[in-house]
Amino acid sequence: MATEAAPRPRVASARPAVAVGGRPSAALAEGLLRLRVHESTEGLYRCEATFGNWGAGNNRPSFLYFGRDVLDFGKQLVIGLGAGELFRGRITALEAGYPQGGGGTLTVLAEDRHQDLRMTRRTRTFTDVTDAAVFARVAAEHGLTADVRISGPAHRVLAQLNQSDLAFLRERARAVDAELWMDDTTLTARTRTDRRTTPLRLGYGNELRELTVLADLAGQRSSVTVGGWDVAAKRALAETADATVLGGELAGGAGGSQVLGAALAVRKESVVHSVPLSGQEARGRAETLYRRMARRFLTARGVAQTSAGLRSGATITLDELGTLFSGTYYVTEVTHLFDDGAGLRSEFLAERAWLGAAS
Repeated sequence: MATEAAPRPRVASARPAVAVGGRPSAALAEGLLRLRVHESTEGLYRCEATFGNWGAGNNRPSFLYFGRDVLDFGKQLVIGLGAGELFRGRITALEAGYPQGGGGTLTVLAEDRHQDLRMTRRTRTFTDVTDAAVFARVAAEHGLTADVRISGPAHRVLAQLNQSDLAFLRERARAVDAELWMDDTTLTARTRTDRRTTPLRLGYGNELRELTVLADLAGQRSSVTVGGWDVAAKRALAETADATVLGGELAGGAGGSQVLGAALAVRKESVVHSVPLSGQEARGRAETLYRRMARRFLTARGVAQTSAGLRSGATITLDELGTLFSGTYYVTEVTHLFDDGAGLRSEFLAERAWLGAAS
């Protein structure tokens, strides 16, 4: 059953809220000069917030935040908007600015809990293990809870070779068509089809300020075949994936391989460098590679009104674009921005696997 679109907000917040160490701060919210929050489906959300750092203190003008009692390393930083959040993470850097003409600024850099994984580099092997078990083990090593809903074969050996824990998990997530994100202290890994969100409606000329959409056949293929060698069965492997693996993602539209075959020719891709060791592994890799290509048939880059629902991994419905390009898209990257000149807005990247009907 189709999910109803979220209602459009009648009033948009003009300025984000700020909380540090679990305490809301009206002074920091009012003193916010610039904000940049970036997130993607590969995990590790980042925040860069610049505050005015000059004002009345101790009965004379002075720097406001050099006491480290308010802004300090390791403190939790939350950027809110209405009843939702744009960012939650820990402060990892402080940058002081001394502009010409006097005064001062203090820029806070923060990252979510993927930062723990980013700063831990290892060389090790995992034996007789599934990817889900590896995610759970890495999460436990960093004191995190794991919420992992992925499937795949058991691997005889998985090697982490001079990689950070984050780089290693990103590599494994790509291999099983999964995405990473952090919900406070919960490390989450799920496939795109299992990452269900309420669609956010953005109308051109309303919530959607500007947009560019590209439908491109250059990266499309009719099918993908992955070859390898089954060690146990001592036989060659060849597993093929095509548009059937997309399921309902085509939403009744024309997929890239369909348009490719009609406009140019059937184009088949063969992958022989990945060396899978079983039929299940080869089939999973072929399906992952095909989905990745197919989902980038249409790519959109836009600027929209900021809302807490516009996040990486969200489904958005874009209206008033004409029959070819209107409809649902999947958001892969978002950057929330704020400054006194342009106010609050969000830049986003989104994609989908189908083209709408010609009008």
